[in-house]
Amino acid sequence: MEYWREIVIFFAGLWAGTINTIVGSGTLVTFPVLVALGFPPVNAVVSNAMGLVAGGFSGAWGYRREAASVGSTLLKLMPVSLAGGLVGAYLLLHLPEAVFSYVAPVLIVVALLLVIFQPRLSAWAKKRQAVSVGVDPDEANRATVSPLLYVLVFLIGIYGGYFTAAQGILLMAVFGVFLHASLQQSNAIKVVLTLVVNLVAAASYLIFAPERISWPVVILIAAGSLIGGFIGARVGRRLSPGWLRAVIVILGLVALATMVAKLFSGA
Repeated sequence: MEYWREIVIFFAGLWAGTINTIVGSGTLVTFPVLVALGFPPVNAVVSNAMGLVAGGFSGAWGYRREAASVGSTLLKLMPVSLAGGLVGAYLLLHLPEAVFSYVAPVLIVVALLLVIFQPRLSAWAKKRQAVSVGVDPDEANRATVSPLLYVLVFLIGIYGGYFTAAQGILLMAVFGVFLHASLQQSNAIKVVLTLVVNLVAAASYLIFAPERISWPVVILIAAGSLIGGFIGARVGRRLSPGWLRAVIVILGLVALATMVAKLFSGA
């Protein structure tokens, strides 16, 4: 890679790690950058997911107190996310690459719509979870987890293992309906479950498709997202969510245009 490409990928990882901890959808930063730089879409997803694991660890560490307050709920949901991530990674590695070339633009559109409408989803979740303010913080642990929540977390895990983008937003929307916890507790669970999905997907790629991995990209995104995860957990709440979403949407549109153009040029 040329020097300027390395710098671009590193800062994309930095930005993605920051965004993932705050609102999710960091993949809509790194994936468009990698595709625009000429990486095959599946290779871009694989290398990106592996690199973002580092940011997931730093983000989870930043939310360790909130995560500890819902440890029981996390232990119930983690195996479900893990199983979903395995299924999603399997589909990515075993379906023909041409399938991903057609499916990815649709997934990007879905992810962008989730990002655009996130304020409404967050407001709705906040209203649903307002009763949790001032309530015993252990209540989320004592509450029974709905069977439907298990199913939805599993499906989101499949989506995350296959594409990764916006799974955090999906989780927060689901938690707003089915989980009796504060927004910060829900965000902590989101960060940990997203890490679980990315981690199991990365392990699957490493074992079953090492030829898909671009290690320079993984290292650069890992370094950037590791720092970004700490930034997101510490100072992310001071950043303008609207500005963050605007950057995500712009880069997502770049990825969408690039992939659609390649489809038509190959037709």
